[in-house]
Amino acid sequence: MATFLISDLHLDESRPAITRAFFNFLEGPAAGADALYILGDFFEVWIGDDDDAPLAEEVARQLKSYSDKGTALYLMHGNRDFLLGEDYARRCGATLLPDPSLVILADQPVLLMHGDSLCTLDQEYMAFRQQARNPEWQQALLAKPLQERRQIAAQIRSVSKSMNSRKAEDIMDVTADEVEKVMRDHQVHTLIHGHTHRPARHQLTIDGKPAERIVLGDWGELGWCIKAQDCAEKSEDADGQDVSAATNSTKHSLNTGLELIHWATAD
Repeated sequence: MATFLISDLHLDESRPAITRAFFNFLEGPAAGADALYILGDFFEVWIGDDDDAPLAEEVARQLKSYSDKGTALYLMHGNRDFLLGEDYARRCGATLLPDPSLVILADQPVLLMHGDSLCTLDQEYMAFRQQARNPEWQQALLAKPLQERRQIAAQIRSVSKSMNSRKAEDIMDVTADEVEKVMRDHQVHTLIHGHTHRPARHQLTIDGKPAERIVLGDWGELGWCIKAQDCAEKSEDADGQDVSAATNSTKHSLNTGLELIHWATAD
């Protein structure tokens, strides 16, 4: 059996093809998995667990059905859906994970993060992140009427898009020093995150030892996941077929039990 990790689907009613691709993923490669980790920005925006939008309800139904079949489901906050709460997680049959979280994947400790906290050169965003993660600020926002929250979310997205268009590319990527710091602090040699929309496997050297940072991609024309299996197991799905047969995957000798996979999301 395998564990899958995904992030940055940015589910939104304006992108129904991505929602369909996600449901197909649950019914296809991820069916019967040991666990599924969703590492933030699952939704394009989240204005509270009381949101009555049809998309949120349908996703919750699909995930509850999926988790009821035996797959452990984990949700981590991203910079778009940091207001996602325990009530919605319960409706999905999921557990909310702190960012960062240390887990065992492919027989080794792995640090999981959304990734936005690693972008320390983006000082404007880091200031907003500190404000947005403040419980008092969140409670004040959640106390507002649903329609007002929708308007505030639209304003924040508009301002964010405008600001990002003026920023240098390197500012919006992770900072090498911060990556090394968090990996040292948690005593790991493997870090998995999303957020930057720059899927890749980065080989590092930390304190003279090999390490790796694996970055999940955002879902658009391509879907992205990491498949994790114990090194002693075969890379097969429940039907005995190679999950990567119709996809593109990459492995690295340091982490032979971790595959970064992508595929076309079109129906």
